[in-house]
Amino acid sequence: MKLNIVQIEQIANLARLKLNQNEKNLYAEQLSVVFDYIEMLEEVDTDNVKETYQVTGLLNVVRDDKPEISDVEAVKSLVDCFPDKIRNLLKVKAVFGDES
Repeated sequence: MKLNIVQIEQIANLARLKLNQNEKNLYAEQLSVVFDYIEMLEEVDTDNVKETYQVTGLLNVVRDDKPEISDVEAVKSLVDCFPDKIRNLLKVKAVFGDES
């Protein structure tokens, strides 16, 4: 499928690209090759080919999120080691913005 300059200009307009004449010619040639390849792929008979959506065989790799009771002494020792805290909460630098 050979793309012309007008079609390239339409595509560039949709993509909000400003192209010079050399770029338009280059993209017309390159995109034409891509579309020719796609047309070639459309000729392949895939009627009896099973759909491949997953190739590892894994069904569920996510573990259940179950709360566990923590040892009170272990939690206290971890909180005590942290340099900046408010009661049992650990104070860390802000992720968003300049707040601390």
